[in-house]
Amino acid sequence: MVVSDKEFHIQLNKEDLCGAKYALMPGDPGRVEKIARHLENPRFLNSNREYTSYLGALCGENVIVMSHGIGGPSTAIAVEELAALGVKTFIRVGTSGGMQPDVLPGDIINVNGAIRAEGTSKEYVMVEYPAISDFKVTRAIYDAAVALGVRQHTGVVHCKDSFYGQHSPERMPVAKELEEKWNAFIKTGALASEMETATLFIVCSTLRVRAGAVMLCVWNQMRTQENYKDHGVFDTENAIRVAVEAMKRLIKDDKEEEGKSFLSLYLT
Repeated sequence: MVVSDKEFHIQLNKEDLCGAKYALMPGDPGRVEKIARHLENPRFLNSNREYTSYLGALCGENVIVMSHGIGGPSTAIAVEELAALGVKTFIRVGTSGGMQPDVLPGDIINVNGAIRAEGTSKEYVMVEYPAISDFKVTRAIYDAAVALGVRQHTGVVHCKDSFYGQHSPERMPVAKELEEKWNAFIKTGALASEMETATLFIVCSTLRVRAGAVMLCVWNQMRTQENYKDHGVFDTENAIRVAVEAMKRLIKDDKEEEGKSFLSLYLT
């Protein structure tokens, strides 16, 4: 049943979020509970369409964990509706396929920019505008990975709409265009390919909220083509640990900044 005071797709309202300003967002609804276990006192909120949500706490602040589904359209809806309820900081916890030989299955990618080869972000702003992360979020992710001893890469990912257009481009009517662009992205250093981060960054830029992304490299098709004997890595625990630790650092930094601002006003 649709309740009038709840956001239409995620079926949550401000009362449900209890003032949460921070969100950890996987694509897969099945990963939500796994992330929520890292929070204090996690509890299930709701599940509607691709949006499954839990609420918990980190460092004394409420944090929502909610899936955003596959692709840009569902991600944009998730971010829009959470932002409408007061969320100001988003960290995507996702999976990706490596595009450079040194990006190994099991590594994480700290995304600071995304190639806008998808369609959703183009309905927010022209393609010349870059999809970039918030510096403080990126720095927190970097520091978290270092502290936890998790192998990471920081850089740009390729973001597309068609999973099979990337993995089987040769059978598509526009095969030549897909393959030429793919090779160009590799030559310019794109680290991995996924489907949601460009939308996340553009929507957050538009809404003037901050975002970052932690991606697990599950496998690397370029290494497979070069006959590296890699095994896929599908355990997202390291990416989750890094994202949670990064969020803790952001919360602590925010509290320190709030304290400084209050002191400045008091002294003034």
